[in-house]
Amino acid sequence: MAVITITNANFEGEVIKSDKPVLVDFWAAWCGPCIMVSPIVDEIAEERTDIKVGKINVDEESELAVKFGIDSIPSLLVFKDGRVVNRSVGAVPKQSILKLIEE
Repeated sequence: MAVITITNANFEGEVIKSDKPVLVDFWAAWCGPCIMVSPIVDEIAEERTDIKVGKINVDEESELAVKFGIDSIPSLLVFKDGRVVNRSVGAVPKQSILKLIEE
């Protein structure tokens, strides 16, 4: 499944009301570690049909970044049943991201 661009407008429908767990990548174009993590997140989105994967650009969607206490990027949050169940901050390897989803 392709990565979804998440905005304030579609957040509730794509994340909160999702029937699948959602991995959300908070990122920015100027962030070096975000650029390193992005292809890993894309790869997970293509490999896993049991989850949704979305990205939130913190420069464009600052309201969502504030709402979820994002003060460092990249930040990866896992939502299940409309709430955050796990999070990771910084560039992490694929195995660590997969573990976030499984926990």
